[in-house]
Parts: sequence; C-alpha cells; structure tokens
Amino acid sequence: MLILRFLYQWIIIFPVMLVLTIITALTTIIGCFLGNHRVWGYYPGLIWSRLFCLVSLVRVEVRGREKIDPKTSYVFVSNHQGAYDIFLVYGYLGHKFKWMMKSSLRRIPFVGAACVAAGFIFVDRSGKGLRETLASAEKILTKGMSLVVFPEGSRTPDGKIHRFKKGAYQIADDLSLPVVPLTIDGSYRVLPKGGRLVRPGKIILTIHDPITPQADGHYDMEELMGDSYQIIASALSGEEKEK
Repeated sequence: MLILRFLYQWIIIFPVMLVLTIITALTTIIGCFLGNHRVWGYYPGLIWSRLFCLVSLVRVEVRGREKIDPKTSYVFVSNHQGAYDIFLVYGYLGHKFKWMMKSSLRRIPFVGAACVAAGFIFVDRSGKGLRETLASAEKILTKGMSLVVFPEGSRTPDGKIHRFKKGAYQIADDLSLPVVPLTIDGSYRVLPKGGRLVRPGKIILTIHDPITPQADGHYDMEELMGDSYQIIASALSGEEKEK
C-alpha cells in the first residue's frame, strides 16, 4: 500500500497539480490585470484547491458555514496543521477573502506573482511593514471581502495548537471587524510539516460564531486572543488539543 501511495503521488498527483498550479497562477495574473481582482483573485484559487483535494483523495467536511454573512467583512483566524490548510480554506470556506502572508512568499515562481496580482496582504516584522499592512487591509477589507490569517505564524511541528501572535487581532481591532475562529482538524494527519507522502483522509473545517467588537468598536486584546484560542482548540480531536 505504501508503494502504491508513493507511485500515485509522484506519477499522478505531483505532475497534475504542478500543471494546474501554473495554469491557475497565470489565470489569476491575467484575470486580475484585465478585470476585477475580487473575482479573479478568488475563484481560480477556489477551483485549484478543490481539484487538489480531489486528486489527493482528501475528503472535506465543513461545519457552521451558515454562521457567516457573505456581505460582512471578517478577520478569520485559524490553527495551522499542515500544507492542506491552504486548500481547505481556499476551496471550502465559502466566503471571499484575501490571505495575509509572509513577504518572502512573493519569491515563489508563478504563485508569488499571482498572490500579488490577487491583492493578498504581505507583511514583515518591521514597524514600517506593520503600518503598511494595516493601510493595505483598510483598503481591501470592505463589502464582504475578508482576511484569513494563521496566527500561529507557521505550521505546527507536532499537530498541536501553539501560541497565537497578535497581528491579525490588531487589524480586527483597528478596523472594528468581527473575528471568526476556524478550526482545522485532520490536516496534520494528511500531510504534516516535513512530511513527504500525502495520506488520503478526511479534514474537517469548523466555522465558529463571530466575535464582535465591544460598544466602542474595539476589543480587549488579551481576552480576544484567549477566547479565540480556546474556541479553536475546542473543536480539535483529542490528540491534537493545544500544547
């Protein structure tokens, strides 16, 4: 069985998805250049993500999609279990959004250029970078366009949920946007950080109730971060609870 999985991955999955990734990136770049980035920066990636899961024999279940309004802009915060988190959220969240990602990802061939064209928000750790991030977010996060962030910053090395960073929450506070916790469960088992062989299986995306700002439009930051962390952890299976 292991040999069959290895052969299927490198003979079928890898070549097919490499071609699809290049086609998706070029479609996004050209479409955003010619037209509306709210359309071309979202739907090609959605189709690409669903095809990736389909070809990889990964099943997806989404819970709680009815809790979000397509006309409302949110800051979605999610745990980060593995590489398939990207395909899960992009393909199955069912709400238009932009990613917030590290500026170093601009250098990925084709994909980096597509992310720039799509209007994704890049951030570095400098004070200037954070100010530019907020300015970019303020322009983009309107009329139902949302932001998705992995506040852990990188994929978990052990499947457990780790400490959250403040950046995404600061954007939500500064722009008075609702925060929606997302729980990804099963992605670590499909392909963990450092893994080389995809394991067919099921990933569950749980969309929790939005957390809204206080009456003054702001949050108690420590309470917001703590509450969202616990909410996300509450939907994880036993072996993948918080560290």
